Amino acid sequence: MVLASGAGTRVGAGVNKVYLPLSGRRLLCWSLDAFGRTPGIGTLVLVIRPQDAALAAEVLETYSREVPVEVVHGGGTRQASELNALRHLAPRISDGQVDTVLLHDAARPLVGPDLIAAVLTSAREFGGAVPGLAADDVVAVGEGGTHLSGHAVVGAVRVQTPQGFRAEPLLAAYEQADQEGFLGTDTASVMERFSSLPVHWVPGSEENFKITYPHDLVVAEQVVRGSASATRHAR
Repeated sequence: MVLASGAGTRVGAGVNKVYLPLSGRRLLCWSLDAFGRTPGIGTLVLVIRPQDAALAAEVLETYSREVPVEVVHGGGTRQASELNALRHLAPRISDGQVDTVLLHDAARPLVGPDLIAAVLTSAREFGGAVPGLAADDVVAVGEGGTHLSGHAVVGAVRVQTPQGFRAEPLLAAYEQADQEGFLGTDTASVMERFSSLPVHWVPGSEENFKITYPHDLVVAEQVVRGSASATRHAR
C-alpha cells in the first residue's frame, strides 16, 4: 500500500508533494518502482486524493513493472485512507490471497527493495515489523523541562515506513479503531492498541527519509546523483 493522499503543505508547493520532480521522475514513481521490483509483492494499492486522479494516471502511464497497481481514494485522515485501502483488499484478505500488508508513505521516495523485502519477511515471521534508525542522540528532559538528563534514551528508534503486518489482524484492528473513534499516530500505534501481535524492529536506511521541507528535495537529488555516480564507477 503506497499512501499518496496527503497534501504536504510544508514543502511549499502548489501541488501534492508526491508529484514533485526528483531526478526527472515524480516522487511517487520512485516508491512504486521500488515495490514493483521487490520479490513477494503481489499487488500494489495506490491511495490518492480524488483531485489528484489526473496526476496519478500520468504516473501510472510510466510504471513498467509487472506487479499490478490498483487505485483507491483516500479519506479525511491518514488512518481513514489506510482503512479505505484495507477494505478494498478485504475480500482477498478473507480468502487468504493477501496474507501480509505493507504500508508506505510515498513521501519517502528513496526506499529500496532490500528494505521492503526485510520488512515483509519479518512481518510474516513475527506478525508485525517496522523499519527504523537508532535514535542514540535523543536524551530525556528533566521534570518541568528545565534541564537535560545527559543520558541517551535507551532503545529509542526513529520509525520509518513501510510498516508491515499480517493482514487479518491489521484489518480487524483498523475496523475496531474506526468503531471506537481512535486515531493513532501511525500504523504501529493502532496495532499496539487493538492487537497482540509483536512488532519487530528492522534496521532502516538513512536514505529512506521523508520529504517534508524544500531542502529535503535538494538532499534527495544529491543522494540520487551520488548513487548513480557510484553505480557508473562500479561498472
